[in-house]
Amino acid sequence: MNGTNDGRAAPPSHRAGPSGGPGDSELDDEGSPAESEEGRAPRRPPIHVLEDNTLHTRLTRDLGVHYPFVSAGMAFVALPPLVIAVSEAGGIGMLGSAPEPAPFLRSRIQAIRAGTQRPFGVDFILDRARAGDFTTREHIDTCIAERVPVVAFHWALPPADWVKDLRAAGTKVWVQASSVEFAKEALALGVDGLIAQGRQAAGYNRGTTPTLKLVRELRALVGELPLLAAGGIADGLSAARALFHGADGVWVGTRMVASVEAYAHPGYKQRVVDGDARDSDFTTLFGPEWSGPRQRVLRNRVVREWAGREARAPTNPTDSIGTTRLYPGLSGGDALYTMPRFSAFVPTPDTQGDLEEMALPASGSSMARIESVLPAGQIVVEMMEGAHRLLANPYELEADADENDRS
Repeated sequence: MNGTNDGRAAPPSHRAGPSGGPGDSELDDEGSPAESEEGRAPRRPPIHVLEDNTLHTRLTRDLGVHYPFVSAGMAFVALPPLVIAVSEAGGIGMLGSAPEPAPFLRSRIQAIRAGTQRPFGVDFILDRARAGDFTTREHIDTCIAERVPVVAFHWALPPADWVKDLRAAGTKVWVQASSVEFAKEALALGVDGLIAQGRQAAGYNRGTTPTLKLVRELRALVGELPLLAAGGIADGLSAARALFHGADGVWVGTRMVASVEAYAHPGYKQRVVDGDARDSDFTTLFGPEWSGPRQRVLRNRVVREWAGREARAPTNPTDSIGTTRLYPGLSGGDALYTMPRFSAFVPTPDTQGDLEEMALPASGSSMARIESVLPAGQIVVEMMEGAHRLLANPYELEADADENDRS
């Protein structure tokens, strides 16, 4: 066990609700079958933070949060309601910054501030799209002006002056790394933490190393800096394994797509619930808006049809697969966007069209652990309390569980 993660033993009189891990909900506090005297199913406990039953890690100490849980900043899906729900439950909600103008980002941040006083963050992707750079200096200045607690970067390394200026303003800077080499470059910039993105992770992913193996490799590099695990984490058992193998927190994406507050299309959420370990794959198919990047997605009809032939897909498709709204709820952002075939934009409640033709980022390892759409706060508490119980008696956690990634 990672000895620096202290405070894991659960007080004997404090057991939480089901974690979603195998067998976690079969017995009640006294070890008897979890049924009422009348034989009815037990009432699910209310969602609340158990102040005397926490997982203390570098992450929780660094940011003063209750749980080492961070919801991934998924573009178009992780909007203020999801961020607020996760932060209010004791984790860290991350806003997914889509390729939107900085004034829109400011409005999103201010909406989060109105809903929670707890730590949250903004997740930026660094690359150039056909319409220009996804993230600009104006976006960084907005985060500095709004005193955002955490900023995370993905895909490429941020300029050194961005890191310096954010940190000078009191913002923690994290970088998502899918290899040891990339992590070393990020650490040289003076970042405050790393996110180990294993090959099980959904969405844009260059990783070839299984999540737990990458966590162990990066743990040796980061020293006392917080290290988060990303990829295939969707319940108490997978979270406990990540913490046991050296992570200071978990970065959770696919599981949060299937949350009430996620701004994902209902059909997308249901496909995540119905999916299994073999139902996701890597592809470079999607992206007239941003061509070429590899991502892990749910294997729907269009992914199966073009598997192995992505390079022969039309480079400038003109056929439309539907419409959506890119920046809902913001003045000037509600205009309809016509989605070309192979669009990289994920479907939201505003999307009209055939989801079998759309990009649906998802991790097969995570989908195998997801059984229903739940409130985000409930997901946070049940996952973390389940992990807490397992870490108190971690005989199940010593084995490397990356074999669960079968795709």
